[in-house]
Amino acid sequence: MTRPQPPSRPLPVPLVLAAVLLVAVNLRPGATSVGPVLAELQDGLGLDATLAGVLTSLPGLTFAVAGTCAVALSRRTGISGAVAWGLLLVALALTARTLVDSAPVFLLLSVPALLGMGIGNILVPAFVKRHGGRRTALLNSVYTTGLAVGATLSLLAAGPLTAAGGWQWTLGLWGLTALLALVPWLAVAARDRREAAAAPRVLLRTPRARITGSRTAVALSLYFGVQSMHAYVQFGWVAQILRDGGLDQAGAGLAMALLAAMGIPGGLLMPSVVARSARLRTWVVVLGACMAAGYTGLLLAPAALPWLWALLLGVGCFSFPTALALIVARSREAHVTAQLSGFTQSVGYSLAAAGPFLVGALHDLTGGWTAPLVLLIASCAVLAGAGLLASAPRFVDDELAGPAGPGGTG
Repeated sequence: MTRPQPPSRPLPVPLVLAAVLLVAVNLRPGATSVGPVLAELQDGLGLDATLAGVLTSLPGLTFAVAGTCAVALSRRTGISGAVAWGLLLVALALTARTLVDSAPVFLLLSVPALLGMGIGNILVPAFVKRHGGRRTALLNSVYTTGLAVGATLSLLAAGPLTAAGGWQWTLGLWGLTALLALVPWLAVAARDRREAAAAPRVLLRTPRARITGSRTAVALSLYFGVQSMHAYVQFGWVAQILRDGGLDQAGAGLAMALLAAMGIPGGLLMPSVVARSARLRTWVVVLGACMAAGYTGLLLAPAALPWLWALLLGVGCFSFPTALALIVARSREAHVTAQLSGFTQSVGYSLAAAGPFLVGALHDLTGGWTAPLVLLIASCAVLAGAGLLASAPRFVDDELAGPAGPGGTG
């Protein structure tokens, strides 16, 4: 297997930091900003319950499809060029959908916007691997924290923006910020022509199907998938579980805000833990245990200590930045990182899209939250088990190379 050469000139550190931070902040609001204005969308566009369900399911489904599209695009444009194209899609589609008065057209325009975000999801870890060097852990922290900040800002800004100018302001703002994020990525792509030239040769030598031959890749895809499922279930159903357990709307909202805010310390902490800790596998087990403890609290006494259950679930969700950091840490070369990221996140977001639906269906079938919560508690064991396998000190590159080792041609 031919190895890619490093860039002839390293990119300026401020440019790399700005590019990673700005893209990270823009990879969630296009999806998360819809929930707070869903009622206004239904009134303004005539969006019925069925189409609203389709709209809320689109992020997971589109992010899953993006795995294939992102790697294929990067073969032609290079990693940074593909991220730039993704941001352009986000900016144009998010802006355009604020100008329509048709529910089907709004849904249609949501697809390229989410696809552009999915391309960034897949390829930014590969960009970090290629350009991080000694600052890889720092860039991972910037990236994962930026994702949490973007998601949180979109929720906090929804109320004031909707009051000021309607749902169009709430959703349209993020098209403008994506356009701003595009500026440093155009500069990065212009400075990174060597990557764009090398990527087709390298990626075509490593067929995507071969990634399933790596047990680390398979374990990491399961780990990413189960934690994604939990995240989507939590943001879709935990507030309702708390309210059904006796908490009022304001209390449930505060608990969810605490849960969401925990993504920021998780993004700051876990990339360094993955990069430096000799006890990473202990961390993985502890995170799974915290997740299970949070669900157990919701099962036994949801309204007694809601802030504690939200805190425990939020710590359990540190598994998300852990999974993203492992994509970088368990691959040696940027092209393998891109391949691993595409495979892992495609599988992961497929599970994420199915999770909330299955929990809701089980709730309707049983008439309560006991069965869904018991199932979620049990799945925490799967999360921890997959994390133990994924965090073992192995490299996907070596597993794909086979017995010949990292320098082989397998």
